[in-house]
Amino acid sequence: MIRVFIDGSSGTTGLKIKERLSGRSDIELHSVPYEMRHDIEVRRKAAESCDCVFLCLPDDAAKEIAAVLDPKGPVVIDTSTAHRTDDAWVYGMAELEGQREKIAASHRIANPGCHASGFIALTAPLVKHGLIRPDTMLECLSLTGYSGGGKKMIAQYEDAARDPLLKAPRLYGLTQNHKHLPEMIRLSGLTVAPVFLPVVADYYSGMETVIPLFSHQVNGTAADIIDCYESVYSDGLIRVKRENGEGGFLSACSMSGRDDMELHVSGNAERILLTARFDNLGKGASGAAIQNMNIAMGIREDTGLVIGKDIQE
Repeated sequence: MIRVFIDGSSGTTGLKIKERLSGRSDIELHSVPYEMRHDIEVRRKAAESCDCVFLCLPDDAAKEIAAVLDPKGPVVIDTSTAHRTDDAWVYGMAELEGQREKIAASHRIANPGCHASGFIALTAPLVKHGLIRPDTMLECLSLTGYSGGGKKMIAQYEDAARDPLLKAPRLYGLTQNHKHLPEMIRLSGLTVAPVFLPVVADYYSGMETVIPLFSHQVNGTAADIIDCYESVYSDGLIRVKRENGEGGFLSACSMSGRDDMELHVSGNAERILLTARFDNLGKGASGAAIQNMNIAMGIREDTGLVIGKDIQE
């Protein structure tokens, strides 16, 4: 039986992890009394009585509790931004080359950001295998459902008297200082930050991250990119899809409710589109956190996850 403590189980990610683990017979969830949820000593003791701890907290709160936990104690999986570029923490994206083994051996795992997951999945193999240069100047458009904004944004979108502007997609991160950019640069191997265009739209969940390339930016062809992806992502929850979406369209909500990710390479001889589709609540948040827990606990990594039939086989 795996003993689990979720610190911050009232937020969107924490609630989702709790809901999903509650249905597993191999998990024993531990908690602290509601009135003691801010007592760091009570939370520390609860955490250190468990095998695995999920931190579903704001950055400062995650740093505070992580600092008092025994580094040789429970496996800690932080879903905040706090430790994603910290050398003392392992980045929790198992499909990156060599990363699964690091996760399995670590007691400190930083869960990836949702937008960052798609961007890194698309770029890291290309940089590492020389298909694009580390100093390539990229653009990235990333669409997300409104659940990615947490409880406050969900309430705004689902309010019967909501602002009419919420009916249309909304661009944000206008200052080009989005909190995911540091991990996007570091884990991709790039030396230049992309022009990043995150967009939230009027649907609950699902993410579509798109990177356009001109052929002169690629040391090879679209076929070479596909071959690279298929070689790197031969094992795990990321797969290349050779079909051209849904009749020439790629819906951003096609992976809603799932914990895997699919990559598409499309375009022509002059211009190439790289697209990652996944669920911002799944592979972009709680699904990835549970996958990391599974790996760290030494059990099959897709246990308790919702994945496509093609990946299960």
